[in-house]
Amino acid sequence: MKIVVLAGGLSTERDVSLKTGDMVTKALRENGHQVILLDVFMGYSDKEEDLTGIFERSETVSLKVEDIPETAPDLQRVKESRKDQSDVFFGPNVIALCRMADIVFVALHGANGEDGRLQAAFDLFGIRYTGTGYLGSALAMDKGMSKKLFAIAGIPTPGGAAMRKEERTDDIEKLGISFPCVVKPCCGGSSIGVSIAHDRAEYTAALDEAFRWEDSLIIEEYVKGREFSVGVIDGEALPVIEIAPVEGFYDYKNKYKAGSTVETCPADLPAELSAQMQRYAERAAEVLGLDAYSRTDFLLDEQNRIFCLESNTLPGMTPTSLLPQEAQVLGMDFCSLCEKLIEVSLRKYNGASGQ
Repeated sequence: MKIVVLAGGLSTERDVSLKTGDMVTKALRENGHQVILLDVFMGYSDKEEDLTGIFERSETVSLKVEDIPETAPDLQRVKESRKDQSDVFFGPNVIALCRMADIVFVALHGANGEDGRLQAAFDLFGIRYTGTGYLGSALAMDKGMSKKLFAIAGIPTPGGAAMRKEERTDDIEKLGISFPCVVKPCCGGSSIGVSIAHDRAEYTAALDEAFRWEDSLIIEEYVKGREFSVGVIDGEALPVIEIAPVEGFYDYKNKYKAGSTVETCPADLPAELSAQMQRYAERAAEVLGLDAYSRTDFLLDEQNRIFCLESNTLPGMTPTSLLPQEAQVLGMDFCSLCEKLIEVSLRKYNGASGQ
């Protein structure tokens, strides 16, 4: 097949996305496909040119990717480096190349890639793509909406409150939450802007930090316990994986720096707890409408109570990512996993013209 792997973009997870795209591109080429790795924002070239036969020289035109830095990207510098300086999110030739592909493997994370807007645009352009459609993507991206739907569906989640920038209050008692608490951007990912606050001073600093990234936040009760994640592909849960950071919590650095986190799959849990967590992951995917693949994160407290944190519609596919590790336990190597994600994503197009 002719495949565009779409990565980069303008979210705080830009660098992670580029690494995901690079890994997926190499795997799909090993599987025999013609694959172009493309930055959705930078695009390909800034000149009018004939794109005929471009997939035959896919390796030449593809983006070259470096390792993930330990800090989030400077998005203003990224914007300033685009040659055509257009205010259109899609870079030069992106739509044209995606329309030429048999399918687009969406390797984007965060805003504009994982929040449903790109998926809605692709539906209108008739472009086939991997992963969940626009509605499920939008619901999962909004942590506040996800928590409401989890509660309705009987999926346990930490208590919390939403806050907009114009309604900011530094008095946590007004929210009905006590210390310690977790402050996080409502729609961000990779734990960027997330803080644990133990007192008023830390809470104020946490609000300042989170509002740097977004105008909407979630303030949650802090749950002390072990961290887990469960992937779901085509409605079926993968083995549970435990995430144990060597220091601190599972933040941006610990997620992407090799050796910062100990990951165990299958997780060392009683069978009934693993099964319950897997059922919650499947239910979360069902409730949010995540019809291809997803990954849902959990906490297990000291009383063995499970708390669902959030669902990710485009899980990372980097060397340290969780979904590939879970699939490996089932005997599915990275190349096979990438092929599987394309296979389940294509099903929604069989006999249908839209989502």
